[in-house]
Amino acid sequence: MSEPILKVERLSLSLPSVADRAFALKDASFGIAAGETLCVVGESGSGKSMTAHAVMGLLPPAVKVAGGSIRLGGRELLELGDRGMRQVRGRHIGMIFQEPMTSLNPLMRIGDQIREMFEAHGALDAGARQKRALDLIEEVGLPDPARIVRVYPHQLSGGQRQRVMIAMALALEPKLLIADEPTTALDVTTQAQILKLVDRLRSDHGTAVLFITHDFGVVAEIADRIVVLQNGEICETGKTADVLRAPQHDYTRKLIAAVPSITPPQPRTVEQAAPALKVDGLAKTYRSGGFFTKGREVKAVDDVSFEIRPGETLGLVGESGSGKSTVGRCCLRLIEPDDGTIRLEAVEIQAMTQRTLRPHRARIQMIFQDPYASLNPRRSVGRIIAEGPIAQGVDKKAAMARARELLDLVGLTPGAADRYPHEFSGGQRQRIGIARALALDPKVLIADEAVSALDVSVQAQILDLIRDIQNRLGVAILFITHDLRVAAQICDRIAVMQRGRIVELGSTTELFANPSHDYTRKLLAAVPGRDAFAHAN
Repeated sequence: MSEPILKVERLSLSLPSVADRAFALKDASFGIAAGETLCVVGESGSGKSMTAHAVMGLLPPAVKVAGGSIRLGGRELLELGDRGMRQVRGRHIGMIFQEPMTSLNPLMRIGDQIREMFEAHGALDAGARQKRALDLIEEVGLPDPARIVRVYPHQLSGGQRQRVMIAMALALEPKLLIADEPTTALDVTTQAQILKLVDRLRSDHGTAVLFITHDFGVVAEIADRIVVLQNGEICETGKTADVLRAPQHDYTRKLIAAVPSITPPQPRTVEQAAPALKVDGLAKTYRSGGFFTKGREVKAVDDVSFEIRPGETLGLVGESGSGKSTVGRCCLRLIEPDDGTIRLEAVEIQAMTQRTLRPHRARIQMIFQDPYASLNPRRSVGRIIAEGPIAQGVDKKAAMARARELLDLVGLTPGAADRYPHEFSGGQRQRIGIARALALDPKVLIADEAVSALDVSVQAQILDLIRDIQNRLGVAILFITHDLRVAAQICDRIAVMQRGRIVELGSTTELFANPSHDYTRKLLAAVPGRDAFAHAN
């Protein structure tokens, strides 16, 4: 390896005394050469993002550098201070964040935000900044640069916003690009496009890339070398092929074993009972515009039909904007459908008033993508779980007793009922979300990207838990996901959505082995690291 662009030696980051360990990072050493991609992988809390923040000089106040060195092109970054690091960020180090919507200024046009990068460092004149902004937008593959510079972040899709973030990160042609989980929330085709874009820019510009991820499919696709972090310590490092084919550390083997295979398991036998949920001709159109603006219509859901039997899991897959979540929310009547019928155990619920619908809500519940955002931070976990039964007329004492039983069912101690959401990890909060969804003994569960934000080992635990609960309770599940690996492992049948319509529906085994629609084939081909993890789980 040539002389590293970034060289980290024996870096230790201390945590405050109230933390569950002394160091966020301990004695970590690694380097990245020009034109090389180093992936840092590990579970949530392993120290991945803290490593990136240390390099950027953006550590939280409570986290301190306890020792070590961070050199960029031979220059010691830890000696620069805040003013010096402000000159380094953007000019010498670019960063792509996980969630571009929270990183972009919602009140500024895209072009202004890119030009601001040059203004902050006194680079180029006004005319050159405008031209360079247009060139960058074109370079990252966004259509119609002249239009993009004039729009606001909310007017772009998630993948387009991420491309804008990449354009901003590369504006001043930095030596080092840090990508912190930049594809976690993206569907497989957009993810594949972003990975190819980062790899092409690395190759064209000779940029060193520090890529942080928990997705081993992404690692297999993009990394030259891997660093595996466990509880703040490097437990394994090496060339990607060597680590993936013959991992040396037990922890690395555990992480790789937890990666869902793209090969579905043997199909289960599902009882041929009457459908728990049956949807016919479902339609939903979103309309925008007003007195002074031209109206626009988007058919989010167009003539969608499916059914799910008790004990069966139907996967709903497709790109962002395909209509998956709208279907789930229409089934729950969180969004009012424009047309079609929704039968919940043969009872039509699509035309009921909210008052008439209320007794039926107990039979269909939802597991949300982000349990922290959907759990009331001011209430104890027990009260959160008991709220539904209490609203349905169950005695408070009995509802709290049931909450403790459900916490035990999802693998948490009954004592967790007295604690608050912020006291739990992401995986534990998702278990609480599942317990809450089960509190009313539903016949149908709608899981909307329920494991997409979790690292592979926690994701595997939650999937096992969902399978176990389904086997015990016989609940029907509509599983909405953009992760085809997850869909392969948990779904009995899969419906593929494109632009509001189901273009293919069939058994998981048949669909993955012999997809009939071009769009399905495109989705399957875009799965990162497809061949690296083709083993059966």
